[in-house]
Amino acid sequence: MTVDRILPTDEAYELLGLAQEIADGELAPRVDDFEARGEFPRDVLRTVGRAGLLGLPYPEADGGAAQPYEVYLQVLEVLAGSWTAIAEAVSVHTLSCFPVAAYGSERQRKMLPDMLGGDLLGAYCLSEPHGGSDAAGLATRAERDGDQWVLTGTKAWITHGGHADFYNIFCRTGGPGAAGISCVLADSDTPGLLPQKPERTMGLRSSPPAQIVLEGARVPADRLVGVENGGFRIAMEALDAGRLGIAACSVGLAQAAVDYAASYAREREQFGRPIAHFQGLSFMLADMATQVSAARALMLAAARLKDAGRPYSVEAAKAKLFATDVAMRVTTDAVQVLGGYGFVADHPVERWFREAKVMQIVEGTNQIQRLVIGRALTRG
Repeated sequence: MTVDRILPTDEAYELLGLAQEIADGELAPRVDDFEARGEFPRDVLRTVGRAGLLGLPYPEADGGAAQPYEVYLQVLEVLAGSWTAIAEAVSVHTLSCFPVAAYGSERQRKMLPDMLGGDLLGAYCLSEPHGGSDAAGLATRAERDGDQWVLTGTKAWITHGGHADFYNIFCRTGGPGAAGISCVLADSDTPGLLPQKPERTMGLRSSPPAQIVLEGARVPADRLVGVENGGFRIAMEALDAGRLGIAACSVGLAQAAVDYAASYAREREQFGRPIAHFQGLSFMLADMATQVSAARALMLAAARLKDAGRPYSVEAAKAKLFATDVAMRVTTDAVQVLGGYGFVADHPVERWFREAKVMQIVEGTNQIQRLVIGRALTRG
């Protein structure tokens, strides 16, 4: 990737170098095969975990690497440039570790070393078939029965569904609205927790989501994360950070598209000269590169607010909105630069184009991001 970076420590430079080494040596040679077969790359994620890249922003005492969020996001960006599904999987897993890391009991927190080391893969179960954007209106219920919670309902669009070792399940334990939601941590072998057939998706085919049906699934009472009816706060705090993860994935795949399109334009000749020398095309490449740099800057500005302990929810929404829209525009233009070759699977811009679309949807659609930003402006 042709990016000049300013990182806070020498360790961060070494970490990014390691990520690039893994991206070039482990991810890039395998992505096309896994995407073509639609196979989930669990062993690849174990390799990423053994390299210490699954727990980057968490404390060393919990098994993490104690890295600033701005460093973690740039690692995601590097991974996404080679295999977007892997970068998205790292982002979702990092999101899935948050409830226990931030609100877990002492007993629950004993799981963190295995979570952050990659031995246990996580899933985050908030969305439902009839309430994707209306998280406060979720219908999945958890009823207390002695020393257990009994869960009934359906979760939708669950990344790692059917592959995860643990599931954060947001469910209704009280009345209507946000105030009646709790978070329950369930193991994958919980009776009544039933992953469904993976969805047939436009992109990220090596990591398709799946529904999780809960048919009287019984979870020990001590697996409640945080306090009863306090789950909505956990969900929203996790999503703020998760939106930055999706912004980083979007910047990474967009940068890869810029690099590939520029390289192609330098080599492809028409009318006796490289097409990069035609002003119309060179201006398109210039706009693509500028948009990606702007998206990266917005993402890192939000990350630095988070690292400083300052409010960053609105800036995260801006970063997710802008970076994902940029990824869609840039990959569209990359296909155009390649012309007919951009429309076939022999070149990766076709895959990046398909992957960019889902980035505008996951972790809150871009319409929801505009709602978050607009409300902040109108409330003052």
